[in-house]
Amino acid sequence: MKKKFFKVLSKLNKKILPSYTKKQLDLRKASKVQMAIIGWKSWVTRNSLD
Repeated sequence: MKKKFFKVLSKLNKKILPSYTKKQLDLRKASKVQMAIIGWKSWVTRNSLD
């Protein structure tokens, strides 16, 4: 159940949230909001893969 939820959430993130790797964002110059989005996406991805 938990894994399925995170997989759906991951697909939703992919459609809604921006991809900073495609934009080649420098993490040293990222704002707090951008860092929060990166952290959120990595947390969701990590939980969907477990």
